[in-house]
Amino acid sequence: MARDRHSTVEAAADRTRRVPPGQHHVNGWPVSHYGPVPRFRPERWNLRVFGATAGGVDRSWTFEELTTLPHTTVIADLHCASGPTSTDHEWYGIPAAALLELVPPAPEVTHVMTWAEYGYTSNVRLADFTSPQTLLVTHHDDEPLTAEHGFPLRLVVPHLYGYKSTKWLRAVEYLTEDRRGFWEDRGHHTIGDPWQEQRYAHQEADGDGARPHV
Repeated sequence: MARDRHSTVEAAADRTRRVPPGQHHVNGWPVSHYGPVPRFRPERWNLRVFGATAGGVDRSWTFEELTTLPHTTVIADLHCASGPTSTDHEWYGIPAAALLELVPPAPEVTHVMTWAEYGYTSNVRLADFTSPQTLLVTHHDDEPLTAEHGFPLRLVVPHLYGYKSTKWLRAVEYLTEDRRGFWEDRGHHTIGDPWQEQRYAHQEADGDGARPHV
């Protein structure tokens, strides 16, 4: 019994170390998004890559075609910019880096814009998009994503705030310069690093790789 209590204390201490400043640990997986949950229509659905591609050619996949691409599992946490941090999510999906191998970006690409249903967008630096932990997720904890959590496809960038992890992903656009997405254009930080508490646009400065918000 003492050993079990010790293990519980160690687990709690480990979670505390993984909670960024200004965040608090929560159990479960809170639902947070803007607007209604879209209906999945497989006959109309595809994932598109466009913009500044190396060959100047767009590419798209149906949901069934995505199942043939490389998949992997990543265990990571999720940090919402409003404060909650949930831990030990098991994400399963397509490494974002694998997408770039299939559709290489032009050499001058520095960022990507991710597009979702209803025109939602979020921008991330190319280096964040190609992180080994960044996935195009189809499953969570061995189960398909629920509609509320982004089914059929969700981007997960676990080392950034959750508004960078676009639900209901429909397209990836290669950019040669940064462009603000939906929440970024409404006052959120263009990078969104939770360990630096980069929540708001007024915190941006030339030294952190973001342009000042004006």
